[in-house]
Amino acid sequence: MITIEEAIAQRHSVRQYTDKPIEAPVLTALYDEIENCNREGGLSIQLVVDEPKAFSGLLAHYGRFRGVTNYLALVGTKRDNLEELCGYYGERLVLKAQQLGLNTCWVAVPYKKIPGAFSVKEGEKLTAVIALGYGKTQGSAHRSRKAAAVSRGGADAPAWFWKGVEAALAAPTAMNQQQFRLTYEGGRVRAEAGIGFFSRLDLGIVKYHFEAGAGKDSSVFI
Repeated sequence: MITIEEAIAQRHSVRQYTDKPIEAPVLTALYDEIENCNREGGLSIQLVVDEPKAFSGLLAHYGRFRGVTNYLALVGTKRDNLEELCGYYGERLVLKAQQLGLNTCWVAVPYKKIPGAFSVKEGEKLTAVIALGYGKTQGSAHRSRKAAAVSRGGADAPAWFWKGVEAALAAPTAMNQQQFRLTYEGGRVRAEAGIGFFSRLDLGIVKYHFEAGAGKDSSVFI
C-alpha cells in the first residue's frame, strides 16, 4: 500500500468511472475506516455501493460525472462544526481510498438524494457526498497558490510547518479556491477558513492534509 504522502501526491478529482465493482477486501478496509471515523468524529458517514441513480440527472451530466455508482454520504448531527468535521474525516477517507487503489471526487451539489440509499435521521444533516470507484483516468493536478499566499510562518517556523502547508495546498477545495490561512504561532498552528463557498468544509479537508504532511496530530492546532 502506498504511503499517505504518496496518496496526497497522487490524488486528483476524478468524475468518470469504469463499471468495475469494488473488490471485497477493499470494501472491508473502507468500512473499517468509516467506522473509525464515525466513532472518533461522532458522525454517521455511510458508504453507498452499486447505486446509479444519484448521479443520473442533468446536474450530474452538467458536472461531467459519468459511471458513478458508489459514493460516501457525509452525515452528522447538526452542530456548529459539522461541516469542518465532515471535511476532515471525509478527506481521511478520500486518502484511504487512494491508498486502496480507488479514485474519488468531492461533490457538493450535482447529485440526487435517493430514498433508502442512506439514512439522515432527525437532527442530522447531509453535508456533501464523495464519489468513488475505479476511474477511467487518474485525473490531473489543479492549479495551486503559492505557500506565501495561504500561510504565515516567520523565521522561526520549523520544517514540519512548511511540509504541512505544501500538503494543504494539494487538498481539494470548492472550485479550487484555496481560501484558507495557516499561521505558525509558537509551536502550534492557527487554521482559518476564508470567505467562499463551502469554506468550513474546505477547512476540515485542509486540516487533515496539513496533519498528514506535517506528521502531527490535531493537537497542533490552536
